Amino acid sequence: MKKERLDKILSSQNIGTRREADGIIRAGRVSVNGAVERRPAFRTDADTDSIALDGAPLTVKRHLYLMMNKPSGVLSASRDPSARTVVDLLPRPWRRRGIFPAGRLDKDTEGLLILTDDGNFAHRMLAPKSHVAKWYEARLASPVTDADAPAFRSGVELSDRACLPAELSVLEGGAEPLVLVKIREGKYHQVKRMFLARGNRVLALRRVRIGGLELDPRLGVGQARELETREREAVFTGPVLQK
Repeated sequence: MKKERLDKILSSQNIGTRREADGIIRAGRVSVNGAVERRPAFRTDADTDSIALDGAPLTVKRHLYLMMNKPSGVLSASRDPSARTVVDLLPRPWRRRGIFPAGRLDKDTEGLLILTDDGNFAHRMLAPKSHVAKWYEARLASPVTDADAPAFRSGVELSDRACLPAELSVLEGGAEPLVLVKIREGKYHQVKRMFLARGNRVLALRRVRIGGLELDPRLGVGQARELETREREAVFTGPVLQK
């Protein structure tokens, strides 16, 4: 990590704005390698130097990776002047500059959403060549037919395009069945449009898995937590069991 201004390092960890970080440093509350540093413009390397705030060591995280159980009615966006976004749901320490949802869920879709400020990670996860699959649980208005699963495997034909092959399985039968859908792309309203093309309708939709990462069942709707390293890797490499 290259040397950066001390006030920039503090603000990047959501320890106030740059102006607030400036005041904290000038007040003598920050030390570098054991020595109080009162210059906001002082340049230091957070990877090799020891930074402390009010005597407590400061662990500087270059990037933040969060798992959220997104609720319905909230936009998958960083900010919006007229609607609540997933970033608005985060505790203040995680609303750091640059945080954004890696991929989108429709406003009325719930479930697993990853938020990060690591653009390279998000690009790798979303790039078609990465082949990162996504699983959705869908509650349907009508029972599935014997022809639906084969149609999904062949690639459902929409009005403007053909979907890539997908997988469909029934979790619960009945008049309004619960099904599991696995897709390898994420076009606008794709799962809903696939069922509409088959003469059915999605009543509720919830994403439960991205790659090998499953939604933590302990996360309440609207809650988030940091991802462990093994969980970030599981997005690309395979399943990880929740503790």
